[in-house]
Amino acid sequence: MKAASSSLRAAFSHCVLQVRSYDYHHYLCLLELPANMRKAAFALRAFNVETARAMDVASDPKIGLMRLLWWQEAIDKIYANKLIEHPTAQALSSVISESKISKAWLKRVVNARINDANRDVIDLPESIEELEKYAEDTASTLLYMTLQAGGIKSTAVDHAASHVGKASGLLLLLKSLPYHASRNRHFSYIPAKVAAEHGLLVKEGGRSEIRLDSREGLCDAVCEMASVANAHLVKARELANSVPVEARKVLLPAVPAQVLLDSLSKVQFDVFDSRLARGVLGKPPLWFQLKLKWYSWRGIY
Repeated sequence: MKAASSSLRAAFSHCVLQVRSYDYHHYLCLLELPANMRKAAFALRAFNVETARAMDVASDPKIGLMRLLWWQEAIDKIYANKLIEHPTAQALSSVISESKISKAWLKRVVNARINDANRDVIDLPESIEELEKYAEDTASTLLYMTLQAGGIKSTAVDHAASHVGKASGLLLLLKSLPYHASRNRHFSYIPAKVAAEHGLLVKEGGRSEIRLDSREGLCDAVCEMASVANAHLVKARELANSVPVEARKVLLPAVPAQVLLDSLSKVQFDVFDSRLARGVLGKPPLWFQLKLKWYSWRGIY
């Protein structure tokens, strides 16, 4: 019994370390949650880190995809009360037994990652709506599960969480554009419609490809997508008065989303500007932490 307890503590410590290492701005958000929600939130975020990074850390895309398929099977095993020798899976299993997290939501996150992994890097999403759906199935769904773990039920907070997740997901995809371009030389998260509007789309051999002949065109495309994210943040905040007080800290990821939006605006939406890589989302770490604390203390997002 003692060994099991020690193993579980180690599993949760692993989750905290994973989130701190690979999703620092959300790590700071989770520290603001009430103690009764924090453990579940870190397990869920660590699960998100595992699935979000699966393709990036793999030397071969097939290995990354196998990792995602492993998580798909792991979820089934967790709900069948089977032991899995993986710290994040162990923490997740503990949270699920205590909080009755919806299996469908966990599956939705993994399936979204698998569908994205199966997409050829030169196959562009057709519209921003496709990326919004991806953000809803990952970032928004993560917020739904955190709310469920906290026993919070509210239509208003669900709607707000949907908007916050979409904004956060879209903005993080924009921030990742230089990384993906350096990795596979493609801008696979700029929708074809947006690219065409800004003169970035070139058709070769029956395929559409984004060409960076115009940095201005890329900045305009990023600005258009960021504007959609901003609209989601505005809608989320319009719902604030209807959101239960105890749920507002779950929506604190709206703060780093706004910070990233402001940082993009400051560099004229040039995702290659080196200032975006400084500190936390382009801002000094202490400034970011104080801003987050201020929002948390005031009960706003």
